[in-house]
Amino acid sequence: MELRIRFLPQDKSVKVRSGTTVLRAARDARVHITTRCGGHAGCLMCKVEVEAEYSRALSSPTSAELHKLGPLLDQGIRLACQAKICGLAEVRLPEDPLKAAIRKQLEQQQEDDLW
Repeated sequence: MELRIRFLPQDKSVKVRSGTTVLRAARDARVHITTRCGGHAGCLMCKVEVEAEYSRALSSPTSAELHKLGPLLDQGIRLACQAKICGLAEVRLPEDPLKAAIRKQLEQQQEDDLW
């Protein structure tokens, strides 16, 4: 069965087969998700956010996710390397920490310039 996943904030979608990991789908959609462990739930860098309405579009958390993410699962955080697509899904990639720091500095500078 062919399914679709949408990546935000990039607003890119890709068709996938049932059971495809979010990480594999992201690569197919040319959406960059950082990972260092080769998709083995070791580095925890591939976290994505899933709204409650789309939580059933992904497989149940794996034992690795349960162990590594714990209470973050309740906040809709999943590991892209472990979560498999089984419905029409949508995930949000968190902002890159370096880009977030730069954005905050620029916002602060703009605010300071106004005073």
